[in-house]
Amino acid sequence: MPDPFQLRRVRVERSPLEVFEQFLRRRGKRMTRQRRLIIDQIFTHHDHFDADELLAHLQEMINKRLVSRPTVYRTLSDLVAAGLLRRMSIGGRSVYEYQYGYPSHDHLFCQGCNQLSEFQSPAMEKLCDRVARQYDFQVLGHRLFVIGICARCRAAGRTPEEQTEAPGPFLR
Repeated sequence: MPDPFQLRRVRVERSPLEVFEQFLRRRGKRMTRQRRLIIDQIFTHHDHFDADELLAHLQEMINKRLVSRPTVYRTLSDLVAAGLLRRMSIGGRSVYEYQYGYPSHDHLFCQGCNQLSEFQSPAMEKLCDRVARQYDFQVLGHRLFVIGICARCRAAGRTPEEQTEAPGPFLR
């Protein structure tokens, strides 16, 4: 039986690379070989990631001087500005996920192991729309983080890790 909360595919007319090239041109920048390598790494598989994880995947290219660390950080910022990635603050670190060509979705966050799981709920969409109508509010999007402890951590007796700050501005 198919998972009713599984994310559905979104069709896009242009690839992330094409969107990014256009974004760079509008800002008087060009698509460099370094940027292309970084984009290829990011968009070849979907995972939530932070800058350190991306740098680890690019380590061989960094060692060969094909990509520089500063360019990775600048490119991440540009990809967020271009609307291709979304940056979220979770457990005191910046985590990135696809935004362009990816369906609206919500997250389950385990405070025991920091696992982040995605889900999509038509009922949640309807609820947001209903509340927005009630308050005469135009919805542009939403983010929901359900915070708890996953089954694996509960079975292992893990408790939530101490956090010095909230996982993000939307959780305060």
